[in-house]
Amino acid sequence: MSIQITGLCKAFGPKAVLRGFTLCADGPLVLMGPSGCGKTTLLRILMGLERADAGEVTGVGRVAAVFQENRLCPQLTAAANITLPGGAPKTAERELRALGFADAELALPAAQLSGGQMRRTALLRALLCPQAQTLLLDEPFTGMDAELVAQAAKTIVRLAAGRDTLLVTHDAAAAALLGWPVVQLQAMA
Repeated sequence: MSIQITGLCKAFGPKAVLRGFTLCADGPLVLMGPSGCGKTTLLRILMGLERADAGEVTGVGRVAAVFQENRLCPQLTAAANITLPGGAPKTAERELRALGFADAELALPAAQLSGGQMRRTALLRALLCPQAQTLLLDEPFTGMDAELVAQAAKTIVRLAAGRDTLLVTHDAAAAALLGWPVVQLQAMA
């Protein structure tokens, strides 16, 4: 399956953020560009959370997403948050440990985790969603130091394999770690 975007346009009042945007995503891609150039808006359109003013999108399967906000259930543990859309608790705990969680942290409710731990939880929730055919990851490396970014990048490549994935980041070093094609979006004048 591949995502086809043709002539996509979106404006907020007089401010155009996407104008005639066309892209074929057949596999994983990194989207980069300055703030306000439409990266998050594009993901929101692909998720069905925003309507395009014009253009066509096809090929978006069942979506799992990482939003700019973590959107976790604060009373649940990290593993319980990850398994909300399905999946095995043992797999969730194994992947959390691989991204630096200790047993004590696995027992905490999400509200008591650090920002970086919450981000890794939100990332794994999307990556381990068993029904997801398409992954839309908006700034998944926020709150992580360089070592965790490297571990998270390896995890993303491994767990996203075989699925169309669009990953938005401002971090060129993280994009290089993924080894995926990079599409540069430009701000509208």
